[in-house]
Amino acid sequence: MGSCTTRHYLLSICMLQLLSIIERNIFDFIGYMWAPILANFFQIIFVIFGFFGGYQFSAKYLITYTIWTLIWIAWNIFLICFYLNVGGLNRDSDILNLGTGSVSWFEANGPGCIPTYPTNITSEDPYRLVRPESVEGCLLEYQTIEVIHSSFQLFLAIFGLIGSLCLAQVFFDDDDRFDFMGGDAKCVQHKIVMPIKEK
Repeated sequence: MGSCTTRHYLLSICMLQLLSIIERNIFDFIGYMWAPILANFFQIIFVIFGFFGGYQFSAKYLITYTIWTLIWIAWNIFLICFYLNVGGLNRDSDILNLGTGSVSWFEANGPGCIPTYPTNITSEDPYRLVRPESVEGCLLEYQTIEVIHSSFQLFLAIFGLIGSLCLAQVFFDDDDRFDFMGGDAKCVQHKIVMPIKEK
């Protein structure tokens, strides 16, 4: 895989990551899921680093993006396990909402969902968000939608990690192909220069 192909591959993955994480962050904002919101903001920042690392052939940006991508992969695996109640994890706990009592926006607003809210609210904490007593008619349960979101992010992160490692490998192996002093970071092909023999 040449440097141009690897570069365009990484830039495409970064654009897909950016678009999908903005969509995910919007729904986390609506649902007041504060821990995912913070993680999503960091993801946006580091995806921009990865994009500029690929665009400008910057090793520092690529390394930063690669390290963060490993953390992002671990975070999305945690989210998948959290929403599937793997081990001691419980999706009804306050880990992701940081004590606000909120849950995924898709719990009451998923496709086809009809929530039923309690009529007389006697909560000990008046600032805690009210959750529906029951939700019926959902085509997909909210935990399934969240697992799909996390799986898609995991999928993109793995491909982004592969792209950044391949581009970093090209960068470190063939760093003499680029004119860093002149600031020209265009994709160039390998050229074999034959020495000129003097007669």
